[in-house]
Amino acid sequence: MKLGYCSITWGGVVGHPQGVTSVKDLFYMTHGSMRDAIQDIASVGYQGVEMFDGNLAEYAEKPEELKEILGTAGVELASVYTGANFIYADILPDELHRIHRAAELAANFGAERLVVGGGARRAAGTTDEDYQRLGEALDRVTDIAESFGLSASYHPHLSTIVESPEELDRLMPLTRIGFCPDTAHLAAGGADPAAVIRKYPDRIRHVHLKDFQKDPFNFLPLGQGELDFPDIIAAIRESGYDSWLMVELDNYDGDPRAAAELSKKYLEKLLSN
Repeated sequence: MKLGYCSITWGGVVGHPQGVTSVKDLFYMTHGSMRDAIQDIASVGYQGVEMFDGNLAEYAEKPEELKEILGTAGVELASVYTGANFIYADILPDELHRIHRAAELAANFGAERLVVGGGARRAAGTTDEDYQRLGEALDRVTDIAESFGLSASYHPHLSTIVESPEELDRLMPLTRIGFCPDTAHLAAGGADPAAVIRKYPDRIRHVHLKDFQKDPFNFLPLGQGELDFPDIIAAIRESGYDSWLMVELDNYDGDPRAAAELSKKYLEKLLSN
């Protein structure tokens, strides 16, 4: 399995302010330097990087700059993360327009995968139809990704309508998109990550590894929290998945490179057993 790291830790997750008034421009972003992030990730020994669609879009008019950064660092762009509400019919075309752009850019920069989260929670409450709409939209995302030679996967996420294991079970029969387990988000939603991986082994197309502490709530480098990573890695191996393991840490009070190194050393020790 190849080890990669997500650039989110260099600045944390934010959104593009233009998206407040124009849904087609509502990208995920981190405000840190992608050059610094990629260089740090490479210096620790990771082979790949995952970026947000918004950070990738910043290089749309200057592609050679990002290719130079990746080439000099000796890492590849493994995957691109994006997301949307998906349940509102009126704005879905603009959301899919943005995802189409993200997939096109991902392919142009050599990525293999498109990872998406989402499924909005309505103020008035979630309906059965919301899951149906989400499933249908994710099938369209899959079509978009495949049109650019990418593999698409869905990432359950806190604050969406797919937080808990029961909610994931509602969605999975309604869509053919692949599954990207995020170990910490699954745990925070009340699941046993290893059990979920074992339940959907044939759907796994991508993996996010992240540790978690329930009280006080915090995402942590691997081996620093409460999750049973020996069992998680065993479940991944049992599934037959043998590709990118992307380590992710949404935020970190210290040096992001130091956090990446902590996770790398822990993961290498686990994988050597």
